[in-house]
Amino acid sequence: MRRWTPAVVAFAVVAGALLVTGTPVLDVLRYTAYAALAVVLPGTLVYRALRRTPHTLVEDLAVGAVVGLVLELAAWFVFVSVGAERWLWVWPAAVIGPFLAVPALRRHWVVRGYTPVPAGWAWAVTGVIAGFTAYLWQSFLSRNPILPTSEEQAQYIDLSFQMSLAGAATHQAPLDVPQVAGEPLHYHWFGFAHMGAASLVSGVDLPTVFLRLAVPALCALAVVLVAVVGWRVSQRPYVGVGAAVLMFTIGEFGYENGVRQLFGTQATFIVWGSPSMTYSWVLLIPLIGVLASIVRGDSSRGACVLAGLFLAGSTGAKASSVPVAAGALGITALVLFVTRRRLPWAVLGALGLAVAAQLFATAILFAFENHGVSVAAASGLEPYTSGALSWGFVFVAFLLNMQLRLAGIVALVWRQRMRLLPEQVFLLGGAVVGPALYLVTAHPGSSNQYFMRAGFAFGVILSAWGWAVVGPRVAFAVGFGVLLCAVQLVTGAVSVDWDPPYEPLLPLLSWALALALVFAILGLVSRRRYPAVLLTGVLVAGAPGLVMDAAAAYRYPNGGAYALTPLPASRIAAARWVHDHSDPDDVVATNVHCQGVTADGSCDARSFWLSAYTERQVLVEGWTFAPRMLGDPLGPWAPFWDPALLAVNDAAFSAPTAAGLATLRARGVRWLVVDREVAPESPELAALAQLRYENARMAVYALSTR
Repeated sequence: MRRWTPAVVAFAVVAGALLVTGTPVLDVLRYTAYAALAVVLPGTLVYRALRRTPHTLVEDLAVGAVVGLVLELAAWFVFVSVGAERWLWVWPAAVIGPFLAVPALRRHWVVRGYTPVPAGWAWAVTGVIAGFTAYLWQSFLSRNPILPTSEEQAQYIDLSFQMSLAGAATHQAPLDVPQVAGEPLHYHWFGFAHMGAASLVSGVDLPTVFLRLAVPALCALAVVLVAVVGWRVSQRPYVGVGAAVLMFTIGEFGYENGVRQLFGTQATFIVWGSPSMTYSWVLLIPLIGVLASIVRGDSSRGACVLAGLFLAGSTGAKASSVPVAAGALGITALVLFVTRRRLPWAVLGALGLAVAAQLFATAILFAFENHGVSVAAASGLEPYTSGALSWGFVFVAFLLNMQLRLAGIVALVWRQRMRLLPEQVFLLGGAVVGPALYLVTAHPGSSNQYFMRAGFAFGVILSAWGWAVVGPRVAFAVGFGVLLCAVQLVTGAVSVDWDPPYEPLLPLLSWALALALVFAILGLVSRRRYPAVLLTGVLVAGAPGLVMDAAAAYRYPNGGAYALTPLPASRIAAARWVHDHSDPDDVVATNVHCQGVTADGSCDARSFWLSAYTERQVLVEGWTFAPRMLGDPLGPWAPFWDPALLAVNDAAFSAPTAAGLATLRARGVRWLVVDREVAPESPELAALAQLRYENARMAVYALSTR
């Protein structure tokens, strides 16, 4: 019982955060049963059959869960593509059956010889999970109701689009763009397919899965994965704990100044604002562990199969994962060849798998579309520059803001006099390739920052390794971190403008100079312990990032100062009625395409709520996030690429005719959803279609199938 207490406490914290934010108890229990029986159980059995030797039970369960997610993805595709999505819940039997029937596989049900998990390690990991769950509660769960409760409700603009992908995954494989029926979706959608599968198997309504259950569960799993992979790669248990702290407790270094996204969005915000990033970390972290073992000399068949599985899952989890992993392997192969004067065949084989995975992603998943990514030097730094001399200050600010938590790497390289182990070279390669790709690319929505986020997964393990070698000062880390948070909470935000352009960076640089003075004073009093104290202080200097991001939720609605979209309860009530009364293959048409319209009639076509909450394809809703539109210089104001189709759609509401509605029926449209505040429908529509639902704002008409 004592051994399982930390896990029970971690589960209780996550479940408590869900329950106090309105998640039904039955849904928590259903999702827990789904995760245990349809993900962890089959995945752990397969992982045990593939890995060479057991290490810890927690590693078997955590990495096994990721194997289960990859197997679930394959099962989802098979079942949904043949129209058997309602039977998806039986897929684990395809794994459990053989492990019961085949004598050679039965031994994987009970494993002995595990390494004991230190109690301090277990409780520290539980603490990281509890702390991050508290952040999620404050910034995300408590700010976003499962369904809107008022006409004034607003939501971060990307969430509805992402939920629409998960909704499409409940009945479609591969996915089309939910907002433009029939438009292929060349995108990293695997994480949303997982959410759709979770809803299908657990029976929990998709908005509850998306806005409550999935993100905290994936974050808790990612924390455990960082801890077990850090332990396994370094063979030091507390390196794993340190890596989890650096990734999920320490935020970006800076001073709250009103510009909270200096060089990309907060890594902390990313976990709920872009759940595909969290899903990709869940796949990338065990991939790092397997590749590190291959680099170290484990070229067993099981290791190669696991690497292939995690690479396959990473291809469509996030487009940034595989390039960073491939770059890390390439650097490792080059270093080993130069230092050993022979080809590292195992590393080259792993690199071949990574290249094959990237080719698959580029050709099949993304259809050679670049999604707006282009080659451009320092595009994320350029907005802050003003003349040649300012570039140096901006680059220093970038390193402080985004890379300070990786300072342990410098200490490790210094202590080992640049004689790194092969697995350390691999981790260093990933930590360098990630930000390097960010610095040589550009994207109109700053999505090239995700290369840097992928690099974090490599860097935090190596940085924690250096921290362990130098000697962490745990009590000082906690006390100093609390003090820094208190200082920033008390002093609050600093107002800045953009004249000169680098002014938003000045609070960060001033804060860095102040801390440098503090570190100098510490050097006078700590002396022999100074290297350990200095490194500890530098690594925890970003501790206020998470706290200030959560505190900002008090000043801004819906979790932060990010782009919001209106989400009136009346709209969502109509959408949920359509969901409850329609078939999954039904197409919906609407007169709502714009989040906003300018005085000259230009449409901000980021409207995704109808496809999200109906979980149905919409003939034409908002088209901004369709892959063909990404990179358009007009951004969200770009016009729809098929004006004739848009005209037919809109005429069904403003000037309906029997012929026009027949054209819509031929395209699969069965429902017309009208927002009367955008534009009331023509009186003639009632004679051509059946009014099935209305409220103070919305109306839903059904088209006959004849």
